[in-house]
Amino acid sequence: MIESEFNTDDLPGADRFEVWRRHVSQAPTPMDATSDGIEDFRVHQLDLRLDAARVWKMEFRALALHRTAPLIRRSDPEAYNVCLVRSGSLERGCGAREVVYGPHDIHVNDSSRPFDVQAPSGGGLVTSVGVDIPKKLLSLPSQRADRMSGLRLSGREGIGALLSGFLIQLTENPRSYSPADGPRLALTLGDLVSALFAHTLEAEGDLVPESRGRSLSLRIRAFIHEHLHDPQLTPAAIATAHHISTSYLHRLFQQDGTTVATWIREQRLERARLGLTDPALAEVPIHRIAARWGFRHPAAFSRTFRDAYGIAPKDYRHRRLDPERP
Repeated sequence: MIESEFNTDDLPGADRFEVWRRHVSQAPTPMDATSDGIEDFRVHQLDLRLDAARVWKMEFRALALHRTAPLIRRSDPEAYNVCLVRSGSLERGCGAREVVYGPHDIHVNDSSRPFDVQAPSGGGLVTSVGVDIPKKLLSLPSQRADRMSGLRLSGREGIGALLSGFLIQLTENPRSYSPADGPRLALTLGDLVSALFAHTLEAEGDLVPESRGRSLSLRIRAFIHEHLHDPQLTPAAIATAHHISTSYLHRLFQQDGTTVATWIREQRLERARLGLTDPALAEVPIHRIAARWGFRHPAAFSRTFRDAYGIAPKDYRHRRLDPERP
């Protein structure tokens, strides 16, 4: 995994836009940049190279990017640009059509087609994460995937939530991965993007068998995330919701070296742990936070939490919310 960073804050104010304009014009997917607020212009971009895929995180304001027909003829990596808006808003145009994307919206750009994306001057800071992924890495026929360009997709639920969470984790904690992880991470991204496209287009049947199995596994994990609060979330209920046998469900998780019950417990514990560190929930009793994530018995939750983190929930909360406390 190769990491690089570009930050206009490191440049003199008068040079920032011109340096950025040259930067994007020389990218693998070259684009033209314009701005109607050069005095307010700002870009901070982190790039992660994962084998053939590129994951990125950006903060910017007063910026417009244009992918034109001449630029496509000059260089086309034949890739999809999948972008999650985390804050602010973006406007995307292609011909007479215009779409506005807000927080938790995902949109797709095709490097082989013209498009315009902009954060207007006065619209505030936009933060986003995304992936540029070669079309050849997707396990969906290109004539199907090409229909995704410009659609507004949800990053809050289902496969969209899984993809969003994965991109955020990659860009916020890149040093938790080694260079050797790049090919595996690119494969996972290819499966997530393929599954998102196939689900949106109702084309799961077009996925190759290997990717179909991985796509099912990803959908099951998304389903579990959405139902972690339900104490009745059992392997049998999960299998029924996905029209598969319980034994097949167990085999899917065994392929990843875990069990269904273990994975559910780990996800619930992580949500409860985050709840215990949230200042907004400081007055909420611990047993209610635990119950919110499917732990019905306070004593059992305390034992499970201590086994996982080596500390009682009450003490963990005090240490995180009140560091001065002995």
